[in-house]
Amino acid sequence: MSLQERLTEDMKAAMKAGEKDTLGVIRRAIAAMKNARIDKKSDLDEQDEIKVVRSMAKQHRESIEQFRAAGREDLATKEEAELEILSVYLPPEMDEGQLDAIIDEVMAETGASSMKDMGTVIKAVMARTAGQVEGGVVSAKVKERLAG
Repeated sequence: MSLQERLTEDMKAAMKAGEKDTLGVIRRAIAAMKNARIDKKSDLDEQDEIKVVRSMAKQHRESIEQFRAAGREDLATKEEAELEILSVYLPPEMDEGQLDAIIDEVMAETGASSMKDMGTVIKAVMARTAGQVEGGVVSAKVKERLAG
């Protein structure tokens, strides 16, 4: 079952159960996927679907930080609840040890040794992690390795 199909089924269940918060999050995810499909001008594959949901989760995390900085704990709590609903649809995060091993492999294979190789390494690592890790985390780790 694709992520899109799972969202549709869960939307129906949320409607029947009267779960307004869950329903709203799922509807926004479905709309975001529809927009991504329109932008791509073709159907989304599994990676694309995960990328859309991961992007939404990132937006929620950023909103939480901004609301907390502004002293709006009520809005931060609402965003956290929505993020929790959304996180059900994401693959489990890759642990740090696995990520480090993949970065080491890629650096060995590409012969990366300086910051000018950073883009090549990040691209290859992101392809291998298959949506299990955020790009910012990969970027920071690769930068740390190449700088040190």
